[in-house]
Amino acid sequence: MTQTSDNVTWLTQEAYNQLKAELEYLSGPARTEISVKIAAAREEGDLRENGGYHAAKEEQGKMELRVRQLTQLLEHAKVGEAPADDGVVEPGMVVTIAFDGDPDDTLTFLLASREYASGDIETYSPQSPLGTGVNGKRTGDDAEYELPNGKKATVKILSAKPYTG
Repeated sequence: MTQTSDNVTWLTQEAYNQLKAELEYLSGPARTEISVKIAAAREEGDLRENGGYHAAKEEQGKMELRVRQLTQLLEHAKVGEAPADDGVVEPGMVVTIAFDGDPDDTLTFLLASREYASGDIETYSPQSPLGTGVNGKRTGDDAEYELPNGKKATVKILSAKPYTG
């Protein structure tokens, strides 16, 4: 589970371990692999017309961006427990809502940072309009949030259960 408040991101131990392992791979073996690719492409000659070299440099840039993102995320991470199963919507919960009170028009999603989501569950950030609208509500409550066009939408909270991954 992840929950962001200010610059702190709350993670389960499992999520922290997964992100840390990704960072270690990108900082070690992956850096070595991309350096070898760049060196091999550089030896092919004229760098201005060397597609392999430019592709490897672009891959290196994306990888370094992800290293910076993970480093910052893990620096500010706090490892915590999953939320209580008390029907209150909060980060780390799988939430089922009904749009405009229609029990046939539902959506089930994980309220969390996408770094934590595993599997096929749709994920909404607690800072998203929907996430902000439902956060803190209880099963049975109505929640209002703003749509991208500026109009308001109302949903009913049908359930909120801790995410078990």
